[in-house]
Amino acid sequence: MFYQFAESPLGHLMLAEQEAGAGLSLLYIGDSPEALMQDAESNFPDRHWQQADHLTSYLRQVCAALEGKNPFPKLPLNLAGTAFQQQVWQMLQQIPYGETLSYSQLAEKLSMPSAVRAVASACGANQVALIIPCHRVVRKNGDLSGYRWGIARKRQLLVLEAGA
Repeated sequence: MFYQFAESPLGHLMLAEQEAGAGLSLLYIGDSPEALMQDAESNFPDRHWQQADHLTSYLRQVCAALEGKNPFPKLPLNLAGTAFQQQVWQMLQQIPYGETLSYSQLAEKLSMPSAVRAVASACGANQVALIIPCHRVVRKNGDLSGYRWGIARKRQLLVLEAGA
């Protein structure tokens, strides 16, 4: 896996792809490059990791969006997931910047109103934070819940987007 780190207003970012030019496989947010690498290695244990400068331009685009300078970029993705997860991730990318949906609203949009927990699980399985904006999904009552990168970061992202 080719990877690169950057610092952002949310903390450190780690971006990676399985093969150069094949599409991004992960974008993680964390407190340190070491913690991000440990998380990535545990989620992709059979991969060889090599730092790659060619990912720097993608990270600059993401950081510019986090600084409120540009919208979140549409970057090429290469994601492994079930057919249901892929459906959820596609639907997440359709939530407009600055807006949120509840898990139940997302399940209804998928024509599966009883699949609320499965939707939440698919959000949790998202390996590309920010690019697939699972931070835009909230509880039915509007409360924040379950964000892999921490509720404080989720709140920070929603505040950023609401102010745009």
